[in-house]
Amino acid sequence: MAAVTTLPVHPPATRPGRGAGAAAEPRLADPATLGPLPPEQPPWPGRTVTAGGVALHVRETPGDGAAEAVYVHGLAGSATNWTDLAGLLGTRAAGLSVDLPGFGLSEPTVSRDFTPDGMADALLCWLAGRGRPVHLVGNSLGGLIAMTVAARRPELVRSLALVSPAMPDLRPDPRRFSDPRIALAMVPVLGRGARRALAAEPLRSRAERIVKVCFADPRRGSERRLEELVAEHAHRATLPWAAEATDAATRGLLALWAGRAVWQRAARVRVPSLVLWGAQDRVVSPRLARRTAAALPDARLLVLPRAGHVPQIERPEDVARAVAGLWDET
Repeated sequence: MAAVTTLPVHPPATRPGRGAGAAAEPRLADPATLGPLPPEQPPWPGRTVTAGGVALHVRETPGDGAAEAVYVHGLAGSATNWTDLAGLLGTRAAGLSVDLPGFGLSEPTVSRDFTPDGMADALLCWLAGRGRPVHLVGNSLGGLIAMTVAARRPELVRSLALVSPAMPDLRPDPRRFSDPRIALAMVPVLGRGARRALAAEPLRSRAERIVKVCFADPRRGSERRLEELVAEHAHRATLPWAAEATDAATRGLLALWAGRAVWQRAARVRVPSLVLWGAQDRVVSPRLARRTAAALPDARLLVLPRAGHVPQIERPEDVARAVAGLWDET
């Protein structure tokens, strides 16, 4: 079982009771020990790094000490989702924010397997090829992929931080999508019209809708970050594999959600873990936070009030305090 705590500087979130054998509450690092957070910090420099036979585009954040952290983005994201958090945590570890195969600036693998398990295979091979354990941090789909890697190869993972991970949530709620047409677009034949309409939408409108559904308060998103998202969407529209990667990842995720495989692999994780969830997450229900932490054998749980599906962007300082606290314990 896992205990839950909330940051004392904010209104309290739902606090489940602690059961017998509950893990210690998460340690929150002193904010004075974190790195700076410049309001106009550009994305960290990137390059393609090949290891274990897998080539991934990686944005590298300088860090103190010998530790490394690897950050894994979600379905609609990229390595730039970690710009602020990786900078804040640079006082503890150098950051490697990866673009998953077929996303961001990473090309597909030879197998072109864009399912969550296929991308977990690629990330696992890449980490194994580098030959040293890392702090692994994942958001949404990236959280599920990071958890899969930790369950399969614990010797590669020093700690695991899951930020609103994509745990099974099959609610038929259109408010979970940035556009209700996305659900229709996934239907093989009937969705053709919806896919054409979505592709024709102005990129800025598309980016604004993503921010609206992923943030508890879209006003917390800076204009710079919005422009970065628009630029990424513009580039992605030029890539021949973009639609294939997104569709295959989504279908693969839904297939995993239909069974119990996700919960079974959570139970196999044997590294110190943190589950961090936005209390106003519209995409994956925060009601799953407590169950997720309970499924992990050595987990701490933090539910952040006034945060949505990407709290590492919306509330980076608070997320950094919790992640740094986990790292300080390991």
